Amino acid sequence: MSTARPAPVRPPHRTGPGPMAGPGVPAEKPMDFRGSLRRFGGNLRPERVRVVGVVLLAVASVALTVTGPRLLGDATNVIFAGVIGSRLPAGLTQDQAVAQLRADGQDAFADLLGGMSVVPGQGVDTGALATILAAVLAVYAGAFVFGWVQGRVTTVVVQRTVRRLREDVERKLGRLPLAYFDKQKKGEVLSRVTNDIDNISQTLQQTLSQLVTAVLTVVGVLAMMFWISPLLAVVALVTVPLSFLVTVAIARRSQPQFIEQWAATGRLNAHVEEMFTGHSLVTVYGHQAAALETFDEENERLFAASFRAQFVSGAIQPAMGFLANLNYVVVAVVGGLRVASGSLRLGDVQAFIQYSRQFTQPITQIASMMNLLQSGVASAERVYALLDAAEQDRDPSPAVPLRDLRGRVAFEDVSFGYSPDAPLIEHLTFVAEPGQTVAIVGPTGAGKTTLVNLLMRFYEVDGGRITLDGVDVRTTTRDALRSQIGMVLQDTWLFRGTIEENLRYGVPDGAEVSDEQFLAATRATHVDPFVRTLPDGYATLLDDEGAGVSAGEKQLLTIARAFLADPAILVLDEATSSVDTRTEVLVQQAMNALRAGRTSFVIAHRLSTIRDADVILVMEQGAIVEQGSHTELLAAGGAYARLYASQFAGTDPEDPDVPRSQSDGQQGDER
Repeated sequence: MSTARPAPVRPPHRTGPGPMAGPGVPAEKPMDFRGSLRRFGGNLRPERVRVVGVVLLAVASVALTVTGPRLLGDATNVIFAGVIGSRLPAGLTQDQAVAQLRADGQDAFADLLGGMSVVPGQGVDTGALATILAAVLAVYAGAFVFGWVQGRVTTVVVQRTVRRLREDVERKLGRLPLAYFDKQKKGEVLSRVTNDIDNISQTLQQTLSQLVTAVLTVVGVLAMMFWISPLLAVVALVTVPLSFLVTVAIARRSQPQFIEQWAATGRLNAHVEEMFTGHSLVTVYGHQAAALETFDEENERLFAASFRAQFVSGAIQPAMGFLANLNYVVVAVVGGLRVASGSLRLGDVQAFIQYSRQFTQPITQIASMMNLLQSGVASAERVYALLDAAEQDRDPSPAVPLRDLRGRVAFEDVSFGYSPDAPLIEHLTFVAEPGQTVAIVGPTGAGKTTLVNLLMRFYEVDGGRITLDGVDVRTTTRDALRSQIGMVLQDTWLFRGTIEENLRYGVPDGAEVSDEQFLAATRATHVDPFVRTLPDGYATLLDDEGAGVSAGEKQLLTIARAFLADPAILVLDEATSSVDTRTEVLVQQAMNALRAGRTSFVIAHRLSTIRDADVILVMEQGAIVEQGSHTELLAAGGAYARLYASQFAGTDPEDPDVPRSQSDGQQGDER
C-alpha cells in the first residue's frame, strides 16, 4: 500500500447540489446563459465561410418555398374563375355581367365577381393551369435541392466544430494540474468529455440549420403576407407577442431544470464508474445493497430533473399550437369576409392561410427548439467550466535543456502543502548523489509520495527549490524533466494493446530499442518466462484492465516498461507490492543490477526491501526525522528502529516498550 499522504480533498467548485444533496436543495442556476450562448456561437467562427454558405442556401430554399403558396393561389384563382365563368352567359364582358347581377339584386355575387378576372361563358383555362402547376413543381424541387445541400454543409460545419471542441478539451486535460483531478470524480470528468459534448453536437446539428431556416421563413412569409393583404397580416401578427411571452415564461422555468439534469447525469456517471472500477471490493465488503441504494437515489434525482426539464419545456409546442389555431380561425373569418366583399380573390386568401400556417410553424419550431438549445447551452457551460479551469504554470521559455544528466537530486529548503492552511512539508533539505539508491520510509501520510510528486512537478513547491544536476526543475520543461525519470507505481496501468506495445510505451520518441535490449530487460525483470507461456507471447492483446495476467504479472510489466525507457532517475513507489515473496527477491536482484549508474528513489512499506539502500530517509509529518544506512538507523534506536521492530518483532510502533537497541532489531530480522 502506498505510504503517500493523500491530498486533502477540497470540494470542487459547484454551481448546484452535490451528490448528497437532498430534495430541498435548489437546482443549479445557469452561470451565464447569454454569455455561454455567445461563446457557443463563437465556436462556429472558424467555419464562418461555410456558415455564410448555409445562410445563402437557406435564403434560396426559403425564397422558393414561400413562392409556392402564391403560385398555388394563382392556380386556385384560375380554377375558381373558370368555374364562375362557365356559369355566366357567353358574349358578355365581365363588367356587363357585374352590372346585370346588380340589376337583379345580387349585390354580394356582383361584389365577388368584381374582384375576379373572369371571361363569361369560358371554363377553366387548362393551359394556364398546367403552366402554373409546372412552375410549382419546379419551385418545390429547387427548394428541396437547396435544402439538401444546406443540410449537408450544416453537417460538415457541426462535425468540424465539435471535433475542434473535443481537441480543445483533450489538450486542456493535458494542461490541467494533478490537483484538479484529485478534486474531481473521474465519472464526472468523463461525462463532460463525452455526454455533454455529444449533447452539444446534437444541439448544433438540430438547431443551426433549422433555426436559420425558421427565421428566414418568418421574414419571407411575413413579406408575402403584407404583399397580399396588410390588414390580414396585421391580424395574423396579433399572436406573435403572445407567442413570445409564452416562450420566455416557459424557458425561464425550464432552464434551471436542464442545468440540474446534466449535473445529475455527471453525478450518476461518476457513481457508476466508481462502482464498476471497485466492483470486487464492493462485492467483498458486501456493499452491493448500499451501492444500489445510492444508484437509485442518483437515478431518481436524474429522473426528476429530466422529467421536470422535458415536461416544462414540452409545454411550449402545444401552447404555440393553440395560438396558431386561434390565428387560423381569425384569418379564415376575416379573409372570407374580404373575398365576399370583392376586396380579395379566393386564391389570395387560400395563399394567405397557407402563409399563416407557414408563419406560425417556424415560430413554433423556434419555440420548441428553445428546450433543445437550453439543454445544449447547459452542457456547453459544463464543458466551458472544464476549459476555464486553472491550468498548471506554463513551462519557461526559453527553457534550460537537460543533457548528459548524472542524476544528482537536491531538495533545498522545500516547503509544500496541498492547501495553504495545512502545510505538509516545511523547510525540507536533502541530497541524493548520482547513482545512489534513496529509500523513503515512514508511516502513512508522512509525505513520501509527495516528495516524488514534487520531483516530477505534478505539484509545484510553495517554497525553496528542487534541482537536478544543479538545474532548478522549474526552469526546464515538464516533458524534458519527466523524460529523464522512470516511474513505477503501486497501482499498475496498462492500455489496450499488445504486451510488447505496453512495454515499449515508455521508450522516448525517436529512441530505438533493439530486440536484444528488449529481451534483456524482460528477462532481467522476469517478464519473459510468463509471457512465453501465453499463446500469443508478446503479441498477446491486453485491455485497459490488464485482463489475462495476474496483478503481480502486471506489476512486472510496468517495471520492465520503466527499465526499457532507460531513464537517468528511477522512482519505485511500492513497485513490488503485488508480487509473491520469491519473485520479489528475484526482482530486487534485477533492480539492483539495473539501478547501477542511476539515482533511484524507492518508497516502501516493507523495510526488508530497502536494507541495501545507500541512504534511508525516515519521514514523519512531512519532515525528515532520520537519515542514514540501514545499520546506522537501527543503531540509533529512533523512528526507523521502531518501524523495523513493528514489522519484524510484532510490536506496535506507538508502544513505548518497543526495543530500541540494534540487537533487538537484529533479533527481529532473524525472525
